[in-house]
Amino acid sequence: MSTHREIRGSVIRIAGEKTASLLVERRVLHPRYRKTVKRFKKYLIHDEKCELKVGDTAIAVECRPLSKSKYFRLKTILTTGANVWFKVFLD
Repeated sequence: MSTHREIRGSVIRIAGEKTASLLVERRVLHPRYRKTVKRFKKYLIHDEKCELKVGDTAIAVECRPLSKSKYFRLKTILTTGANVWFKVFLD
């Protein structure tokens, strides 16, 4: 039995019907300077029920390819943070 990869990130945009863009942050150690740096990657995830909104934090699980660039589907929504997301950019 294979285990599917799970990613956790925040929704940065709704990319069409039943699709959202998830920004995932990971921290790695710089090879030369030995400082922890942040690396970011965006994934398209499938949201069957159109529940996600911009600013939400969600967990997505790997699945079969649903399109050319969409191979994760929504598992759970951890927090809804639309108000927090917009407050950062408006201040």
